[in-house]
Amino acid sequence: MKKLLLTLVFSLFGVLSFAQIEGKWKTIDDETKQPKSIVEIYKKGDQYYGKVSQLLIKPANPNCVDCKDDRKNKPILGMEIIRGLKKDGDEFTGGTITDPKTGKTYKCTITKSGDLLNVRGYVGISLMGRSQTWQKVN
Repeated sequence: MKKLLLTLVFSLFGVLSFAQIEGKWKTIDDETKQPKSIVEIYKKGDQYYGKVSQLLIKPANPNCVDCKDDRKNKPILGMEIIRGLKKDGDEFTGGTITDPKTGKTYKCTITKSGDLLNVRGYVGISLMGRSQTWQKVN
């Protein structure tokens, strides 16, 4: 009985840790395949947010000159690029992701697979968009 209980407890922790996206992630550019930045994902209330905590490639401009909202002309370093994601089963959806290089904001869906995040930014329907795979930073 004790073994069964321990197995149940450990499997529950396994499920819980599998679904967590909080922490630091190395972003990999979907076009160049080069690491671009470290994004730290954190939870506020029941929503998830992500900010650029480190730049691995020096951007042409350190500020988001093309952003259209409150991030316009703000430094990319420290910028909140993921906003308002909510956990929905194995996915995190309903929020947005902003590309500081272009200033464009997209709908966002994130799924986790081991130490990888599959980050999808899209306009309209999910078929029309871009995906990146981010790697967990220990």
